[in-house]
Amino acid sequence: MSKSVASMPVTKVHNDSADGTFDALAIEEPLEIRLEHGPAESRIVQNISVTMRTPGNDTELAIGFLFTEGIIKDKEDILSANHCFIACTENKENVIQVSLREDVTPHLQNTERNFYTTSSCGVCGKGSINAIYTVTQDHQTDDNNAIHSNSLYGLPDILRQHQAVFADTGGLHASALFDAEGKLLLLREDVGRHNALDKLIGASLQNGWLPLTNKILLLSGRASFELVQKAVMAGINIIAAVGAPSSLAVQLAQEFNITLIGFLRDKRFNIYSAAHRVLITDYETAH
Repeated sequence: MSKSVASMPVTKVHNDSADGTFDALAIEEPLEIRLEHGPAESRIVQNISVTMRTPGNDTELAIGFLFTEGIIKDKEDILSANHCFIACTENKENVIQVSLREDVTPHLQNTERNFYTTSSCGVCGKGSINAIYTVTQDHQTDDNNAIHSNSLYGLPDILRQHQAVFADTGGLHASALFDAEGKLLLLREDVGRHNALDKLIGASLQNGWLPLTNKILLLSGRASFELVQKAVMAGINIIAAVGAPSSLAVQLAQEFNITLIGFLRDKRFNIYSAAHRVLITDYETAH
């Protein structure tokens, strides 16, 4: 069984009968992200964040988190990123230490909040909304991207077909990258929707794909403010969500010229901002 899934005893009840069996559940464990930086003679190790996550792709999660929070700027800032097997005495698999090059100064002033995040909320600890806008203020998207409505319709089915852990547990969120033709490029799952996106962006950073200006981001659930913020940091300009967006997510998408699509299912969707990137044949013919 996957390290992201646990088999747990359960009593299943149907009508008037009850049977003991086992159920597959998504694992949720804390991950501590540590940052090592400074000159060789005075290196500093700081605890940056503790997030509740599903084990797997932990290095991508840590790197993606540091990037989307504006703490690091690109993959060249990173010297190494590994589980803390040497410096830690316990819970070694739940600690990631990211070491920066000696000449790199992390932008910790951008993180005016207590970095404890739960699996359901990655932004709850923000000191202020202004702290988030500070991180994203230098990121504007361009218009060199578009997708046809027919390609959009097929994305949720492709996502479900490739959600391996969700198929086992029914309990994970997913973030996926597609090209303009609807081809799946990358998918990551996690019990926390913000973690799934950080894993996706972390992997993209390691692959040298950023900025993701010619890609489409699909979210398996709702589109929250924090997810749009992370997309802004990665240069994504088309976001589609199976669920609803929040009002603040729409506001941020409008501010950064991001196409935000919600309720993408059953061959229908709503466009909340920057509709010019969605090509709809019937609409264009009629107008």
